[in-house]
Amino acid sequence: MKSIDYKKIIAEVSRIILGATFIFSGTVKAIDPVGGAIKMEDYFNAFGLSVFNPLAFFVSINLSAVEFALGVCIIMAVYRKFTTICMLLFMAFMTLLTFYLAIFNPVHDCGCFGEAIIITNWQTFFKNIFILFPASVATYLFHKKLTPVYTFKAYWFAVLFGYLFSIGFSYYNYYNLPIMDFRPFKVGGNISQLMSFPDDAQQDEYHFIYEKKGKKEAFTPETAPAGDPEWTFVESKLIKQGYTPPITSFELYDKNEDNIAEEILADENGVFLLIAPNLEKANDKNIDEINNIYDYSVENHLKFYCVTSSTEGSIDTWINNTGAEYPFLTADDVTLKTIIRSNPGLVLLKSGTILNKWHYNDIPSEETANAVINELLDPSGEKKEKEMSHWVLIVSCFTLPLLLVWIYDYFRNRRKDKSKM
Repeated sequence: MKSIDYKKIIAEVSRIILGATFIFSGTVKAIDPVGGAIKMEDYFNAFGLSVFNPLAFFVSINLSAVEFALGVCIIMAVYRKFTTICMLLFMAFMTLLTFYLAIFNPVHDCGCFGEAIIITNWQTFFKNIFILFPASVATYLFHKKLTPVYTFKAYWFAVLFGYLFSIGFSYYNYYNLPIMDFRPFKVGGNISQLMSFPDDAQQDEYHFIYEKKGKKEAFTPETAPAGDPEWTFVESKLIKQGYTPPITSFELYDKNEDNIAEEILADENGVFLLIAPNLEKANDKNIDEINNIYDYSVENHLKFYCVTSSTEGSIDTWINNTGAEYPFLTADDVTLKTIIRSNPGLVLLKSGTILNKWHYNDIPSEETANAVINELLDPSGEKKEKEMSHWVLIVSCFTLPLLLVWIYDYFRNRRKDKSKM
């Protein structure tokens, strides 16, 4: 009876864990390359390297491409020794980095899974210690046990294709909106509801520290000796985080510094928000389409605002350069970048629900605007089918070339084997 090869089993299981994790991590980062660039800027600023902020986008898309390519390589078992060494070094570095992040917390979450799955630095560190680092060690030690999908002559294609596919996918999501929105301001979400607290929501729990005759003691809100002259309040400590709504802030200020967010969220006809976090860097190449949408809103009695965090001087410059006639609102820069990954980008709201979002490259033309917007204001439910077709196309573009090369590689190798017989 043939004995069980436990080393091969460990190597193959570890191969699947690493491959799936790296491919998933690289994919979710490539879906939102702008978010990845923002996270890289957080890292650069935290470590005193803000001089590299202009390279944040370049670093972001290449990091996701390297992760994705390594995941493809380990799944396909190509360049087994080199790939497993790279993954071991990568995981050793990330484990040490997340240990540092967990202790000192210079960045609140490492961003290892982009915006798709947000976990704490300690959770990330333990994930690396108990799952990924042992798996990378196992694949390195037993890399000869991994069964390759291709012959050696096709290895280069798997590496190059995996890397270039991820780069191309990142740029697709950069020049359009992310194909999947992981943030709370996604299409179909109601902002008012996402800011609300359920009736049974867990509240924050605090302890109040009071001092009496040099002795400190902790109290709950019910037992705190407030008003007792013998006790002196020292501080309050959060001991348990309560429920936090997906959207914590949505404030839009007009020229009089009045917050009109509630008015906009309550509008039942429809409101266009041209989101431009930074007007100085906003792309105005499709300004005609934006102005056409504004004209449409005027003709159909819909409100239209440009929302920015830029100064009044930058707003005046934008008006002079584009001929903008629409009113301007101001909002927090982080909130605007969270709403839409485009500068500028267009958002259509109705009764606080986000009906659609457009990258500046995808704003409807004058010929199609009426049909597109009227359909959104009276939705027909066809959007999900469109999103699914996008995913089918992307997955096909990735798997089909790999499959065709495998078929060619298989039959080429088979012919060589026959010729040797």
